[in-house]
Amino acid sequence: MDMVPGTLDVLVLRGLSWGPKHGYAVARWIEETSKGTLTVLDGALYASLHRMEEREWIAAQWGVSPLGRKARFYRLTAAGKRQLQAETHGWTEYVNAVDRVLRATVEPG
Repeated sequence: MDMVPGTLDVLVLRGLSWGPKHGYAVARWIEETSKGTLTVLDGALYASLHRMEEREWIAAQWGVSPLGRKARFYRLTAAGKRQLQAETHGWTEYVNAVDRVLRATVEPG
């Protein structure tokens, strides 16, 4: 399933809300949590991470993955935590509005 534009950033922010993770771990978490409905392409993931790093929503640091490989680990900044909260609120309102329309029992006038 294709993601709605603007969705990946908030999903990545949510994935980082539990603590620092490398990009591959965040992508797998999104795929597993969505039960395979959402697939994160590497190019889109790293563009998202780069964009959010430029906006100072996340910060990166080199470290070693659980498999012993050198990897960049990303963590939320204070600005990223605020952005996640704002995005979560916006998405919740959007989803609820779409749901109300889809469940409507009165036809348009």
